[in-house]
Amino acid sequence: MADNTYTIEQDSHFVDAIEHHFEQQKASFYQQPYLAYEQRIENLKQLKAGMLKHQSALIEALDKDFGCRSHDDSKMGDFMPSLMAIDYAIKHLESWMKPSKRKVGVLFQPAKAFVMYQPLGVVGIITPWNYPLYLAIGPLATALAAGNKVMIKMSEFTPTTNQVLHAMLAEIFTTADVSLYGGGPKVAAHFSTKAFDHLLFTGSTRVGKMVMAAAAQNLTPVTLELGGKSPTIIDTQIDMKDAVSRFILGKTLNAGQTCVAPDYILCPKNRVGELIEATRYWHDKMYPKVADNNDVTAIINSAQLSRLKECLDDAEAKGGKIEVLGSDSLEACLSACKLPLTLVTNVSDDMTVMQQEIFGPLLPIVSYQTIDEAIDFINDRDRPLALYLCSHDKALQKKVLEQTHAGGVCINDAAMHVAQEDLPFGGVGPSGMGHYHGPEGFMTFSKAKSVFQKGKFNSAVQAFPPYGKLIHKLIYKFFLR
Repeated sequence: MADNTYTIEQDSHFVDAIEHHFEQQKASFYQQPYLAYEQRIENLKQLKAGMLKHQSALIEALDKDFGCRSHDDSKMGDFMPSLMAIDYAIKHLESWMKPSKRKVGVLFQPAKAFVMYQPLGVVGIITPWNYPLYLAIGPLATALAAGNKVMIKMSEFTPTTNQVLHAMLAEIFTTADVSLYGGGPKVAAHFSTKAFDHLLFTGSTRVGKMVMAAAAQNLTPVTLELGGKSPTIIDTQIDMKDAVSRFILGKTLNAGQTCVAPDYILCPKNRVGELIEATRYWHDKMYPKVADNNDVTAIINSAQLSRLKECLDDAEAKGGKIEVLGSDSLEACLSACKLPLTLVTNVSDDMTVMQQEIFGPLLPIVSYQTIDEAIDFINDRDRPLALYLCSHDKALQKKVLEQTHAGGVCINDAAMHVAQEDLPFGGVGPSGMGHYHGPEGFMTFSKAKSVFQKGKFNSAVQAFPPYGKLIHKLIYKFFLR
C-alpha cells in the first residue's frame, strides 16, 4: 500500500488553491452564465479523449494506491462507467437543453410558458477512495453537460490517482473551468464550507452529516450519496447456484469496497447450507487463489483491513460461525492486505457486522422462515442504498418492490443498476438524498427556471380596478367554483 498521507504544507497549499479557484470560477461563470451547446459538447469530448489517453497511467496509479487494484476491476468499475456517462451526456444533451413547454391557463391568454434549464454556477464534488475515477468523472461529466464550473475534492487515500487525474484535467481545462484537489480531512472540511451552487458528496453517512451541516451555513443544496446495509433476498424456489451467480460479482468486485455491494443475505432457513456451498463453488471458480492473485483487489489500507478483521473477531466472539472461502490461509491473505470472501452465519443484531456497513468481502447470512419475515427485517432497519432480490416469481418481485424502500433495486442482479445511465441513482433517508445519472442528473446540476412570456397584447388591463365591472363578475363566475 502507498503512503496515503498529505503533509501540513500540502494541505495548506490545497486550501489556498481552493480559495483562489473558487473566486476564479465564480468570476468566470458570471462572464458566461449560459454556455453554448457546442462548447459543452466539446468539453465532454475532450474529457473522454483525456480518459482514453491516460488510461494506462490511471490504472497503474489505482494499482499503486490500493497496493493491488485488479486492472479489470479498474476497467469495469471506474473506466467503463465513466466513459458511458460521458457518451450518454453527449447523446442526450441537445434534448436536455431544450426548453420544456408548459400550458397557460385560459385566464392568462394570450401568453406562453416554458421551463429553461440554466447552469447553476460552481459545483463542488467530494469523491471517496473506493471508485475515485468514476465517482469524480461521472458527476463531472453531468455537471459540465449542464454548463457549470466544477471543483473536485479527491480522497486522501488515493494520492497517486489524484496526481495523475489532476495532470489529465489540467491538459484539458483551465482552473477557471475545472479544478481538482488532494489533501487530508482538513482540506475536505474546508472544501465543504464554500458557498457552492450545488455540492455532491459520496461517502459514509457519518461524514455526510458533517458535509450537510457545513453546506447548510451557506444554504448550499446538496446531493448525498451515502451507503448502508444493502440486503439481498433469496427466495424459496430459485436454483441456488443461479441465485449466487446473480449477486457474487457485485459483492466481490473491488473486494466488496462498493457502496452498493450486497451487505447481507436473507436466505430461507432450510437453504442456508445450499447457499454456503453454492457461494463456495462460485468463489473458488472465480478466485482459485487470493493472496497472490492480481484479479483480487486489496483492501485499501491497514486501517480498513484491521476494521474488517475486528468485525470478524467480534462476530466469532458472539457466537457467529466464520466460513473463509478459497484455498489460501487467512494469514497469507492478511499479509497481502487481502481478504477472501468470508461468510458469517448464526448472526445476531449485537454483532458489528449487522450494525455497520461492511464495505469489504464479509457476507453475513440471515435466515428467515417466511418472506414476510424477511421484508419486516429490512423495514425494521434504516432504508438501504440498494436492495437485491434473487427470484423468478413475478408476484414476489411485485411484493418486494411495493413493500420495501431502497434507493435502487436489482432483480436477479446486484450493483449493476448503478451502471444504467438512464436510471437516476440516489439513496433514501440515511442512505442519501437527491439523484444524479440520467436526465435527473442534468436537472440536479441545473436550475429549472420558470418563464411566463406575454406578447404585445396585454389582456390583464381588462381586469384592472376599479373592481365590480362585468369582467370581474365573469371571472369570478367561471373560476371561483
